[in-house]
Parts: sequence; structure tokens; C-alpha cells
Amino acid sequence: MDDIIRDGHPVLRQTAAEVSLPASEEDKKILKELMEYVKNSQNPEIAAELGLRPGIGLAAPQINVSKRMIAVHVTDEKGEVFSYALFNPKIISHSVEQAFLSTGEGCLSVDEQHGGYVPRHARVTVKGVDGAGNEVKIRLKGLPAIVFQHEIDHLNGILFYDHIDKENPMKIPENAIMI
Repeated sequence: MDDIIRDGHPVLRQTAAEVSLPASEEDKKILKELMEYVKNSQNPEIAAELGLRPGIGLAAPQINVSKRMIAVHVTDEKGEVFSYALFNPKIISHSVEQAFLSTGEGCLSVDEQHGGYVPRHARVTVKGVDGAGNEVKIRLKGLPAIVFQHEIDHLNGILFYDHIDKENPMKIPENAIMI
């Protein structure tokens, strides 16, 4: 599956539809494929063989499916793996404190470089439903929190560079931790 759509495609700017639960077999299959893509893209041999760009998260709109589904497979600074594929993920609470990646953010749907800091919440709590139909509530901080916010933005038609300060892209967000 390398049918990732690129910046400029109208689906990337749409608000994705809620997934009806219990999820259909088709929706479960899409959710599973999102996670397989992310995991395969992180395996150098498979990524090279399939021509995949490495990614740590993917949202259904990026494969031209305008539905609220995301897959994240990321390791935090302590080596803990956060691997979740969720239907209808929502941020139910967040910190006032901000965070941003020192390297800026990238996206599998955005080919050109957009330099600049992307302010995000330093901590978020996300609720969603996993592929087996169980409700999941995850407390996140650091890189995993940023990745979940990035993917959930895709469900709302927002791309990471929309958050970059146009006047001063390298302006360090107030009250923010650099990651």
C-alpha cells in the first residue's frame, strides 16, 4: 500500500467522518493496513523493498479514506513503544504547557520541507476504540503526544505546517518544552 495522497489533494483538507461502531470488516481491514504500513515503513528491508518512506503515524485521509482512523507506532525517549490503531480518536484533555520537536515535523503526505517549530500540547489524553472494539484511553507526553496530535489533525483537515508561525517560523513557542 503506497497510495499515500500528497499535499494539494482535497481529502487532506476535509473533516473526516466518524466510523460507525461496531466497525465494519472493511473499516477493520483499513485500520489494520494503516498499522502495517507504519510498521513496515520502519523496517529498513521491507521499506526498501516496497519503496516506503519511514513514518511513525498515518491517518486514513492520507490514503484517500475520509474516515476517523489513525495508526501510530512510535518509541518514546525511554524506549517505551506506543503502538495504537484507533477508530474515532479524540483528545479529551491536554496540558496548558506546550511542546515542539527541535527538528520540526514532517509528514508522509507533504513532500516539500516546511521549516519551523510546530507548537503542540506537551501532554494529552486520547480516547478511541481499537480494532477489537475496546474503548482505549491513553495518557501521552513527549514525542507520542505530538504524533497523536499530528494524526488527529489529519482527521480535521489540518496539516502540521498550518501551526507554524508564518512571520517567524523558528520562534520558540512560549511556555514550551523542546523535544
